[in-house]
Amino acid sequence: MIRCKTRVMRSLFFASVTAACFLCSACSGPRARLGYIPTNTFAVTFADPQNIGPHGYRYSFFEKSGILYTCNGGHLDLDHVRGAADQTRYRIEQIRKMLTAGRQTLNFSLAGERSEHRVRLTYPADWNTRSDKQAVIDEIAFSAGPYFAYSATVWHEIITWFGARFMLIEPEFNSAFSWEDLYSNVLGIHLALEALHDTSHDYDQAMTLAIDRALKRLNVQPRSVAIAASDSVRGTWYTGNLVPDVKMRNFDIGIDGSVTPTLVPNIAQCPDPKPEPLSVLTLDALRQFGFRIDYEIKPNMLNQGAIFQAAGQDQILPERDFAVILDAIKKQAAQMAYTFDE
Repeated sequence: MIRCKTRVMRSLFFASVTAACFLCSACSGPRARLGYIPTNTFAVTFADPQNIGPHGYRYSFFEKSGILYTCNGGHLDLDHVRGAADQTRYRIEQIRKMLTAGRQTLNFSLAGERSEHRVRLTYPADWNTRSDKQAVIDEIAFSAGPYFAYSATVWHEIITWFGARFMLIEPEFNSAFSWEDLYSNVLGIHLALEALHDTSHDYDQAMTLAIDRALKRLNVQPRSVAIAASDSVRGTWYTGNLVPDVKMRNFDIGIDGSVTPTLVPNIAQCPDPKPEPLSVLTLDALRQFGFRIDYEIKPNMLNQGAIFQAAGQDQILPERDFAVILDAIKKQAAQMAYTFDE
């Protein structure tokens, strides 16, 4: 769920991704997607909710992206929804294979990032003699997989806040924790779980149906309303055009167990909006079955010192440190006179 705001950078990205697809047809991971910020500014696409196309885990010419607006979920970035869903599917597959093979370590990175996520498991003493091992593997995979997928998306927002650049060139700070990011990601994770439990359709078909159901439930609005909603907060939630300064952020990463959407106020088509919080999964299932887990993120970026300073240490453990880092980010945002949900 990379954000590149200029048409030149998008062209470079598409060219590199296309080349990679030809050179690596056997790549098993989900493909990278671009994303947008919910501002009616240069190079931002707003999607027609009646024509978003079928979902494609692999590259699809018919899949559409862009910004939508829903009365109960606020702005949504379709690329973030789709990308987080595909990451969830892939992490579930990785966890299932890891446990089936009895492996102890799993390392992964998101496309376009240098950061490395390192997972190490210590198995319970009775693991090899359990009669319900396959059922346990499935239960763990469907909770730990989404947890790692979501943690990776939160980490992406953290490193972009602290200066990560797209293709080492374009700053992504103005999209870090933009007001639709986290909710779009969590929605995608929920839809992936829904699709993976759909035994009547393959994954892409199930995701297409799940997205449609979710948009209806959240009361999606026409493209014109999404644009008008963005226009209505110009000057308060964002300024500028070519590289807008996003002054409204959402830092609700789900510390209390759920993520709540940021709704644009006073949308005539949404007279009685009801924000729909979405839960975030934890690693409780692993611990419930007697596993010990060590999960660390290596930033591997030039200005990682700023992240270490925010965390108060130079080893990043998401369960321990994300809340501390977010507190430091909120203080910086307040000093910059930004507004934010939390």
